[in-house]
Amino acid sequence: MKIATLIAGILLGLLFVMSAVTVLFKLAPIPEPPAGTPIASFMAAFAPTGYMTFVKVVELLGGILVAIPKTRNLGLLCLGPVIVNIFVFHQFVAGDGILQPMLLGIAGLALFLLWSERQAWKSLVVRP
Repeated sequence: MKIATLIAGILLGLLFVMSAVTVLFKLAPIPEPPAGTPIASFMAAFAPTGYMTFVKVVELLGGILVAIPKTRNLGLLCLGPVIVNIFVFHQFVAGDGILQPMLLGIAGLALFLLWSERQAWKSLVVRP
């Protein structure tokens, strides 16, 4: 179980670190969404304000923290809202649904890590 948890943490961490580094350091071209679509409106609202840069910095820090076993719970706490935002974006803005393999993989890894660390999270939902 410990090896599976370590692998899941490293995979989830690398996924978010690579995504954040690619955008923050402009390592790959970002395609323009088709004009007049909800995605174009969404990105037009967030890109100039610096909000996307903030999200990518949180992804970078959360990914690094998740990959390190001692800080995994703090990383999951940082990445939780980002993961929910990704799902909400794909369901309501992009309209392509949440049943995509990459989204299911992200959710599966995050839920597995939450389950494996359930004793640490128990105090949030159980009265002492």
